[in-house]
Amino acid sequence: MTQLLYQENSYIKESEAIIKEANGKFIVLDKSIFIPAAGGLPNDEGVIKKGDEEFKVIYAIKKYEDISLEVDKEGLNKNDRVHCKIDWNRRHKIMQYHTALHALSSILHKKANALVTGNRIDINGARVDFSLDNFDKEKMQGYIEETNKALAANQEVTFYYLKRDEALKKPELARLAKGLPESIEEIRIVKIGNIDEQADGGPQVRNTSEIPELEFIKAENKGKNNRRLYFRLKE
Repeated sequence: MTQLLYQENSYIKESEAIIKEANGKFIVLDKSIFIPAAGGLPNDEGVIKKGDEEFKVIYAIKKYEDISLEVDKEGLNKNDRVHCKIDWNRRHKIMQYHTALHALSSILHKKANALVTGNRIDINGARVDFSLDNFDKEKMQGYIEETNKALAANQEVTFYYLKRDEALKKPELARLAKGLPESIEEIRIVKIGNIDEQADGGPQVRNTSEIPELEFIKAENKGKNNRRLYFRLKE
């Protein structure tokens, strides 16, 4: 199983690692700072160095209990000791969007009793899908404004682990916990001040003060009870 360094500390920018598996341009490390594409999050990019030779990491995906990386060329082999470095500007933008999306999802639930059904993040914007009876563009803009107020309060972002049985006892955590593989005995819980608390395995900022103001882009009616809201972070 790949050790997920990004879950332990989202601010680790470089690390040493050993290649566990190698198949052409695809490798698996014993420990990884590279986040995989999953749950609407884009993957990290960066470089892996072996001696003086550099390999660009262009894709990362979860493969069972490992993280599979795709690099731009062949030449890495099993048991190679390598130095890894993420594209930090890209990573930090992903973290900002990710925490912002958690906060917005919580506001939607608290203010409109809406349940999030999907989301997508890239470094230039994000969208969230949610169930809601009425399509009201002004109210959706208002949810963005409410989220900005909450984020502006400099809320600390922390995480802790709960035993699976304990997580299942909490309604707000149980839905996701039930969907996780039985092999996962501890659930990582992310808490964003008094805004949100939920099971999550992705990278987050340490404080909401790191997040620029959210800007409403547009809202769409995607069918019965299905709405889509687009936003971006102001530069």
